[in-house]
Amino acid sequence: MLAIYRREMGAFFTSGVAYVFLAVFWLVSGIFFYNEVIASGLADTSSMFSSMFYIVMFLIPVLTMKLLSEEKKNKTDQGLLTAPISLWDIVLGKYFAALTLFVIAESIIFVYAFIINYLGDVVWQTLLGNYFAMLFLGAAFIAVGLFISSLTENQMASAVVSLVAIFVIYLSESLVADMENGNLVKRVIFKAVSSIAFYSRYIEFTKGVFSLPSVVFFISTAFLFNFFTVKVLEKRRWS
Repeated sequence: MLAIYRREMGAFFTSGVAYVFLAVFWLVSGIFFYNEVIASGLADTSSMFSSMFYIVMFLIPVLTMKLLSEEKKNKTDQGLLTAPISLWDIVLGKYFAALTLFVIAESIIFVYAFIINYLGDVVWQTLLGNYFAMLFLGAAFIAVGLFISSLTENQMASAVVSLVAIFVIYLSESLVADMENGNLVKRVIFKAVSSIAFYSRYIEFTKGVFSLPSVVFFISTAFLFNFFTVKVLEKRRWS
């Protein structure tokens, strides 16, 4: 797994994906930070973290689009699939490489924290809670993107489908919001969709609420989609 991890980290930087991802993430998050913290003169970062959900939603597909689709396009996946390593090593090596780059990107938050010191006291408990909430969210989205990348050899298709999938997950909760007080069938649909909603679980953390079920949800989602990815590679190996 470490060999795959090092290979992917190197590929991120040699291909320029890392620089584009980091630059866009830091630029857009900086705009949110200025508009919602600096300009308001408040040390409260809740609104900033709420807005940063959209950064994660749009940039994760760019980060994951080439992880497996490029291997398939260049026919290098055959070398990986026949190498004396487990499929989990391949998947987790790529997954943790993407997650590491995401952690580097979101760690800009600690730079913002020192700037906030000039506005007032930093509530580290809330800040760290939001930091880890974004980490869990990114971990789940990366697993979704990696799975979709395993299904196609077209990087652009991988990015678009990943974005659509994440966007549908985001919209699903609002689409069924009116069903909450409807008949039994509508309430069941609302509960089912709400149980897989990402946005409301993430927003809980930005409001200072630590939810263990939400943490378990994000980790379970990441594991589940990585499992799906392993199954896709397993089918390809035997075919």
